[in-house]
Amino acid sequence: MASITFREVEGSSLKYWLLFGGLALFVLFGALSWNYMHHHGHVVTGMDNQVVWGLPHVFAVFLIVAASGALNVASIASVFNKPMYKPLAPLSAILALALMLGGLLVLVLDLGRSDRLIVAMTHFNFKSMFTWNVFLYSGFFGLVGVYLWTMLDRSVKSYSKAAGTAAFIWRLVLTTGTGSLFGFLIARTLYGTSMLAPMFIILSFAYGLAVYLMVLTAAYAWSGRPLGDAVMTRLKNLLAVFVAAALYFVVVYHMTNLYFTKDHAVEAFILRDGGTITSLFWIGQILIGCVAPLVILLTGLSKSRSWIMLACLMIVLGGIAQMYVTIIGAQAWPLDMFPGLKESSSFFDGQIHHYVPSTPEIFLGLGGVAIALLVTTFAVKVLRLLPESLDDATVAKLEH
Repeated sequence: MASITFREVEGSSLKYWLLFGGLALFVLFGALSWNYMHHHGHVVTGMDNQVVWGLPHVFAVFLIVAASGALNVASIASVFNKPMYKPLAPLSAILALALMLGGLLVLVLDLGRSDRLIVAMTHFNFKSMFTWNVFLYSGFFGLVGVYLWTMLDRSVKSYSKAAGTAAFIWRLVLTTGTGSLFGFLIARTLYGTSMLAPMFIILSFAYGLAVYLMVLTAAYAWSGRPLGDAVMTRLKNLLAVFVAAALYFVVVYHMTNLYFTKDHAVEAFILRDGGTITSLFWIGQILIGCVAPLVILLTGLSKSRSWIMLACLMIVLGGIAQMYVTIIGAQAWPLDMFPGLKESSSFFDGQIHHYVPSTPEIFLGLGGVAIALLVTTFAVKVLRLLPESLDDATVAKLEH
């Protein structure tokens, strides 16, 4: 790292302030949407007694999962001691914190009574995975914050590997906990499997690296700093591996469900008869989120940075589609309260539930994304997170 000089982004150009103002505007829309839903109740949303986790939860879980994966670059640098990744580590850590902040803000603001959050923070049921996640999320902020400190302050740099290792282990546990939120919910037919925990870990690797690669490329392009092909090639190849692994887990997950007769009906709903859910699965999750990015990343198209950015954007959109199918699709399918029997009532028991997100839900979710990007945009202006140059010559010196 001796040949690397870190500098803040100047952040005085019109382009910077337009970006900052645009993101702040989306944050304002998100705040107004929360205020509207808070005062009028969830009756103004598309949610009901059956679909209780709506579009804001889709954005929140995606951001939380991506936050864990965004730290992957820093983990490779410190835990696995890969020199090329060390200059990339500070941005990786701050982006992980920003994504986690955006996801958690959406999560808590989507509560029916978000003013009573203090109750959830002071009354714990330690048999609940939701309780454990309170500690996992707060621990993530603490450990990654310390890790970032060791990277920015030379007086504590000797502790960087220990802090990085602790953050690496913690984020694996955290993502396991996020996947287990669904894996432990045996009442929902699509959930209730331990496979969701490792699947969420590999999904985090793909989502987080895609977001990181877009932020890194944009930061260097807009600030006029050189970013060599060596860095881009290494990161896009790693991203291809993560996307392929994510696709593998999705295929195995659904093949496992199809093996059990009791799950044939819900799998038919997701894969064939679910309307919007089925379209989002095949077109959004599989085609846009996995197949098309792999074609770009593994062929000559990846020689163009514009194509790499398109692949990253498609992975992000596919990830949001995947979370929608996972969260909304599982709730749309009715609870099997009396196995082997059919039930019906005035409460729509035994019926497939329909959900259409409202405008406030959309803006609340987008507000969380804007908060994450706004924090990152401000952080690169006030902190020395980005090297002045990551051209091929500079990177080559790091590896020799």
